[in-house]
Amino acid sequence: MQDIIALVQSPEAWVALMTLVVMEVVLGIDNLIFISILTNKLPEGQRERARRIGIGLALVLRLGLLATVAWIVGLTAPVMTVFGNEFSWKDLILIAGGLFLVWKATKEIHHHVDPHDPEEAIVTRQVVSGFGAAIVQILILDLVFSIDSIITAVGMTPHVEIMVVAVVAAVTVMLLAATPLARFIERNPTIVMLALAFLLLIGTTLIAEGFGVEVPKGYIYAAMAFSAGVEALNMLARNARLRRKGSH
Repeated sequence: MQDIIALVQSPEAWVALMTLVVMEVVLGIDNLIFISILTNKLPEGQRERARRIGIGLALVLRLGLLATVAWIVGLTAPVMTVFGNEFSWKDLILIAGGLFLVWKATKEIHHHVDPHDPEEAIVTRQVVSGFGAAIVQILILDLVFSIDSIITAVGMTPHVEIMVVAVVAAVTVMLLAATPLARFIERNPTIVMLALAFLLLIGTTLIAEGFGVEVPKGYIYAAMAFSAGVEALNMLARNARLRRKGSH
C-alpha cells in the first residue's frame, strides 16, 4: 500500500504513465486499423461483437503478459544464429507477425483492386470464414503488438502497476474508437486502400526490426499522418465537387 501511495505522489511516475498511455494508444491505432478492416468483412450483426471481443481478449492477453514480465524480457536473449546474425524469440515473433501482416494486407489490396477475381474470392472466404477466424487473426496481431509494447514499456519504467494502468487506459480508448473508425473506413472506400498501405508499412517495419534494423517510429507515423492529411484533402475536394453538382 505504501508503495502505491509513493507512486501516486511521484511526478516521475505520472510522467512515465502519460508517456506509456500515449505510446499504447499510438500502437493501438495500428491494431484498430487491422481490426476494422477484418471485422468489416463479417455480417453486419457480428461486426461490433467481434470488435469488442477481440479488443477485450487483447486486454486479457496484455495483462497476462504483464504478469510474466520477467519471461517477456527474457525473450530478447539470442536463441539462434543465422549467417552470423543472432535472433531472439522477440525477433522471430516480430518477423512472423510482420510476414502475416504483409501477407494479409497484400491479399486485401488484391481483392480491392480486382474484386471480381473468383480465385481471390475463394481465398478471402477461406481466410475469414467466420466469427471465430476473425477473432483468431485479431489475437495473432494482438500478441505481436503486445510483446513489442511491453518490452518497450519495461525499458521506460520498472513499475508493473504503471504498465497495467497504461494498458487499461489504452484498451479503453480502443474500445471507444473501434466502431466509429470501422464505420468511417466502411463509408470511405479510398480510406480502405490507405489503411491497407499503412498495414503493409507496419508489417515491413516489424520484419525489419526482427532482423535488427531499427526504424524510428517517428518517421513511420509522420509518413502515415502526412498520407492521411493528403487523403483528408482529397475527401474535402470530392465532397465539394459533389455539393457543386447537387446545386446545379
